[in-house]
Amino acid sequence: MTELELLGPRAHGEPCGSAVLKAVAEDFQVDEVLDIPLSGEGEHLWLWVEKRDLNTEEAARRLARAAGVPMKMISYAGLKDRQALTRQWFSLHLPGKADPDLAAAEDGSLRVLKRTRHSRKLQRGAHSANGFTLRLTQLRADSAALEQRLQRIAAQGVPNYFGTQRFGHAGGNLVDARSCAERNILPGQRNLRSRLLSTARSYLFNRVLAARVADGSWNRAQVGDLLAFSDSRSFFPAGEAECADPRLDALDVHPTGPLWGKGDSPVGGAAAVIEGALQADELALCQWLGGADLAHERRILRLPIQGLAWHYPAPDILQLEFVLPAGCFATVVVRELVELVPAGQTENPCAY
Repeated sequence: MTELELLGPRAHGEPCGSAVLKAVAEDFQVDEVLDIPLSGEGEHLWLWVEKRDLNTEEAARRLARAAGVPMKMISYAGLKDRQALTRQWFSLHLPGKADPDLAAAEDGSLRVLKRTRHSRKLQRGAHSANGFTLRLTQLRADSAALEQRLQRIAAQGVPNYFGTQRFGHAGGNLVDARSCAERNILPGQRNLRSRLLSTARSYLFNRVLAARVADGSWNRAQVGDLLAFSDSRSFFPAGEAECADPRLDALDVHPTGPLWGKGDSPVGGAAAVIEGALQADELALCQWLGGADLAHERRILRLPIQGLAWHYPAPDILQLEFVLPAGCFATVVVRELVELVPAGQTENPCAY
């Protein structure tokens, strides 16, 4: 499946040029933002880990082996990209045990930068945000158009699509999810089941968001919408007064889309028409998700970009720095700027 089929239309127009991302790991850096005061004592050892070209699950396995504990004793807040330089927290449950020697886990792809004790383990989703430093290399773009686009997305945000990496190579995870939905089965393996359910929910959300980008309502509230703050999982209904809330223009409050689960979508108005049409079109996936006993949740349609800054280390390199809420994708920000191409194959779709 193509990127357009998995995500949807861009909100701010055609790309302003082309560039390469992730030519090397240092071109895509992620720092987990965790607003939890650590006590310095307790039976959980928290580790601030830097990893290069290594996924989170493999890093966890290496730390568990080095510490001599089973995988169930290690926790992390979220999954980070493999092809990147990332820094994130892990916790090891070590009741009655001294801090282990973790040297066996460390090499050029993994370093333990900091360690401290705490009374509780690190929970999934505990981080509040992720800070990104991205370097777009082999940049070929109209500089004036790119500057205008950067200013625009800083002020207006971008559609909060789930990135293509959520769907696997060429959308393979979605193909597998559809197969399970059509046969009305749930994979027995926990990790696989979780991945396919997440893929299906992400795809349905992207379909709703794509429809609202197409009709221009992705970044404004309509009566019947459910609204949410950037950093909250709770939501509230939009009436006439809520649609005029100045916090919408300040990018503090946003309309939401569905993360499908049990029951009907609780939205009304125009949003209900879009979500109802999607349910009719994707009935098998929707019923499959409902049968998996997932609660209906919401996700903000608009992605605010905190602290966006940029500069040019070289004429053909654009460096971006910004912070996104947890669970959001940096690649959808880049998508509104340039077309990403393989190294050595840059092309410029804009006039110079």
